[in-house]
Amino acid sequence: MESTGRLVVGRVGGKSTVTRCFSKYPLKFIVPTKAGPSSIDAVWIYTLTYGGGIVSGDCISFDVTLEDACTAVLTTQASTKVYKSVASKCSVQLMEVLLENRNVTSIAERMQDYQVTAMVVLLGPKLKDIQNQIQEDVKKMMSAQLHVPSTGGRTKSINGGGYTKPSLIASCNSFGPKGIGVVVRIAATTTESVYRFLHSQLAGMEPMIGLRPYH
Repeated sequence: MESTGRLVVGRVGGKSTVTRCFSKYPLKFIVPTKAGPSSIDAVWIYTLTYGGGIVSGDCISFDVTLEDACTAVLTTQASTKVYKSVASKCSVQLMEVLLENRNVTSIAERMQDYQVTAMVVLLGPKLKDIQNQIQEDVKKMMSAQLHVPSTGGRTKSINGGGYTKPSLIASCNSFGPKGIGVVVRIAATTTESVYRFLHSQLAGMEPMIGLRPYH
């Protein structure tokens, strides 16, 4: 596939800077000069597509090179729309990222067998009881999985030593005014463990919406 864009981020004057920026239809890059405080060493790059989204037949392929000691944020101005295919014309988008520091571990190495990720957002006062319950369940679950009893009634963390890693790990955080929302982040070794977790934790929503939101 012919490249439609290329970005290179390097250090200029001691700061992360876009040193090369090329794009052609249907892709466009925007690099604002004031996306954050000048004291922060991070360059922001927005990707756009002509037509307000990915339309039928679009082929987008670009690569990003991030040199040593640089920080970059690659994002969009809003969620990207993908429009309906016309006359069976497929759309393709490919992105390749090169990190100059050869010591950086791969994503597979960082994930350490956790191949499935998911995020659930629960927002609104009607879901407060479910939010509280899922936070309590996650706290108990992770406490049980990541700690084992030790002598004297204390616990010790599982950090190796022959212990088996849990098939699913999760975390919860409140957000918004007075904690009106909760975001749940999940990483798991199998899709089945995520299915079971969501099936159990979201079952309490059935009386509100008529069906289980995940089944």
